[in-house]
Amino acid sequence: MGGFAHDTGEGSISPYHRENQGDLVWELGSGYFGCRTADGQFDPELFAAKAQSDQVKMIEIKLSQGAKPGHGGILPARKVTPEIAETRGVPVGQDCISPSSHSAFSTPVEMMGFIARLRELSGGKPIGFKFCLGHTWEFMGIVKAMLETGILPDFIVVDGAEGGTGAAPIEFTDHLGVPMREGLLFVHNTLVGANLRGKIRIGAAGKVVSAFDIASLLAIGADWANAARGFMFAIGCIQSQSCHTNRCPTGVATQDPLRQRALVVPDKAERVHNFHRATLKALAEMLAAAGLEHPSQLGPHHLVRRTGTTEIRLFSQLHYFASPGELVDGTSRSTLYADSWDLARADSFDPKPV
Repeated sequence: MGGFAHDTGEGSISPYHRENQGDLVWELGSGYFGCRTADGQFDPELFAAKAQSDQVKMIEIKLSQGAKPGHGGILPARKVTPEIAETRGVPVGQDCISPSSHSAFSTPVEMMGFIARLRELSGGKPIGFKFCLGHTWEFMGIVKAMLETGILPDFIVVDGAEGGTGAAPIEFTDHLGVPMREGLLFVHNTLVGANLRGKIRIGAAGKVVSAFDIASLLAIGADWANAARGFMFAIGCIQSQSCHTNRCPTGVATQDPLRQRALVVPDKAERVHNFHRATLKALAEMLAAAGLEHPSQLGPHHLVRRTGTTEIRLFSQLHYFASPGELVDGTSRSTLYADSWDLARADSFDPKPV
């Protein structure tokens, strides 16, 4: 109805994704659901068969997600119905495990090889990855691997620590991972400093609801924004934080047939459509009010923050913005970026010994 793309999530491409032939971003998590062998390894033949579908526009490797970076997951056996088992390619009635790390690669260089392999298997479709920034040298190690191998992802999605899921330990939700805007700035600056920013697109996600949320991300380095929370609200989520209990009061996160009746699909579909349209309309009006013709014209000088009782500063003054090539040239003005770059390794996610 709205003509916008849909990320599948790591649970693979379901029959419902295919029903109306909408554009899909296929998210490939550590469980390789939809393209896995019986023992949970990556299956290239199954992947190629799905990835070459006209519906699949991009493939996104999920390294981590903001609400629980570095943590795996489990779908309990009682929730693995025949329908879910068929979609994911797992046995019915058994615990479905998402490991905390990928088995197809274990170093940044190997990760670039996996990206190249997916690109070939998919027939040349855009391949990228999604992650929540943790240790700075880990991402810089990935960038060093890009420079070493000449293999680049088409896009990177930065997920913020403020992102949500009903399947995250509270300690991870509260304390692990870098918030979205700080992570976005770091990824943007690192790619600029490595002379790669013009070749790789950046998306951002984490509590994106309003038109201003989108505008503020585009202004500090994102090429697009992903949104989940706002659409959850549109279908009736009230953040009751009962996702794990199977007793969601609004029918969104439950397999209870009685509770599911609270989610009336034709009505909620209209609400989601209207929310998306109204959000983009508000974004267009904000851009026009700022004298701009396209979102790509937004920059950090368009945002202003009060920093004291008598002072306001532009975002371009508040934040560090890297100069092209400064990391590879060794001319970075930032101790954080220079030191992290020195620690980063293309052959390992671990830092260099100090």
